[in-house]
Amino acid sequence: LVKNICMVDQVGRLIVAVVKGEDRASTSRVSKALNIERPRLANEKEVLEGTGYPAGGVPSFGFEAIFLVDPRVTELEYVYTGGGSPNSLVKIKIEDLLRLNRGKIVRVRK
Repeated sequence: LVKNICMVDQVGRLIVAVVKGEDRASTSRVSKALNIERPRLANEKEVLEGTGYPAGGVPSFGFEAIFLVDPRVTELEYVYTGGGSPNSLVKIKIEDLLRLNRGKIVRVRK
């Protein structure tokens, strides 16, 4: 299982940190990876407006954002990610996920 932590930078860009379900995302690591000021967590309205999906159901691909994928996620063959609602998931191969979201592999977990 992976979770997608949505953040917003100072100019309003959406950033999605993809981490394993048991991990937490670090805003300071995200800021260092992108060489920006520390982003803030997106609120529910910003998540819905930026992704088209409600918080809790956001997939790891399929919308415009900067995707940062933690290396621990890439150790898996498949992952389950948000499926568009808080009650659904999508199973996807890691290589397909990376191809679809064009994510940068960088440590973003705490």
